[in-house]
Amino acid sequence: QVQLVESGGGLVQPGGSLRLSCAASGRIFSINDMGWYRQVPGKERELVATVTSGGSTNYADSVKGRFTISRDNAKNTVDLQMNSLKPEDTAVYYCNAYISYDYRGRYYWGQGTQVTVSS
Repeated sequence: QVQLVESGGGLVQPGGSLRLSCAASGRIFSINDMGWYRQVPGKERELVATVTSGGSTNYADSVKGRFTISRDNAKNTVDLQMNSLKPEDTAVYYCNAYISYDYRGRYYWGQGTQVTVSS
C-alpha cells in the first residue's frame, strides 16, 4: 500500500507565500516523476510543476518564476514553494508520483490540500 500525504495548504493574502509538502510512504522500490497539480471546481485538473528523479523540472507557464518544486529522494518527499501568490492560484493542490514496487509501477495521488489566495 502506498500513500501520498500533503500538508501546508491554507489561506494567504495576494503576494504572500506558502510551502506545500508531500511525503510518500508504504511499499516503495523507486519513485520516478513527482509533481503537483491543481483543480478548481468545474475545471479539469491541471499540471503545476513536475520534477524527475534526476532533478529536471517542468512548470506551467502561469507559475514560472513564482513557484519552485524540489524533492528529497532519500526522504521520498516533494515540496512546492509558492511565492507572489495570486487569487487565480486558488485551488485544491494534489501531489502526484509514479511509484514502483515489485516490478510494477503506477501513478498515485494525494488527497489534496486547499490553497486560498484572498484578501
